[in-house]
Amino acid sequence: MVDLLTGQALRAAGVRWTPARGDRFAVPDRDLDDHVFVLSDMVVELLEVPDGDRILAFNGTTEWALDALEASEAVWLPREDQLRALLGDAFVSLERLPGPTGGWAVTLDLAGTPSRHLDVDPEAAYVRALLALLAAPA
Repeated sequence: MVDLLTGQALRAAGVRWTPARGDRFAVPDRDLDDHVFVLSDMVVELLEVPDGDRILAFNGTTEWALDALEASEAVWLPREDQLRALLGDAFVSLERLPGPTGGWAVTLDLAGTPSRHLDVDPEAAYVRALLALLAAPA
């Protein structure tokens, strides 16, 4: 699973989030860094306020002093399928690496040049590939 630091690195690299049901996110700097939330109609709800901003409403959380926060304050922790979608047409393949240490490799096509990105799990390999894609010359 993508952690808070990785989510922050993706945001800093230019990955933008449009909150949707099922998305995972973290709330930094409120003593909640170790918690992962999931956007759901049952507990955390995306609301559009009259001025056009979006807020995440925490329903049924009377034990917290956190009723809502602006979506921009949350850090998106994308899932594997979302990371793959962000790679778009540059994505070529995901493969499991053989051997006792295993791992995963994501291959991209960067302007006709293959680019391979390795890590211990698929999401981490996708993150490496996405950061490389975002840093590649246009």
